[in-house]
Amino acid sequence: MKESMYKHYEDLPLFLNAATVAKVLGVSPSSGYELMHEPGFPVLRVGNRMVVPKEKFIQWVEKHTGGGA
Repeated sequence: MKESMYKHYEDLPLFLNAATVAKVLGVSPSSGYELMHEPGFPVLRVGNRMVVPKEKFIQWVEKHTGGGA
């Protein structure tokens, strides 16, 4: 597993793209992209772009890890 460059939630940008989601979770970029297509993942579509609001991402992580990250 890759080590994330983000150590605290406050270090995250306001909106995360697939590459940032992957870096935070320590997975490959393709896994981050696939995750963003999963039902229930908090994606916001802006035109053709997909981004994840930071607060919704934090809530998703806490729900799925029991508060980890």
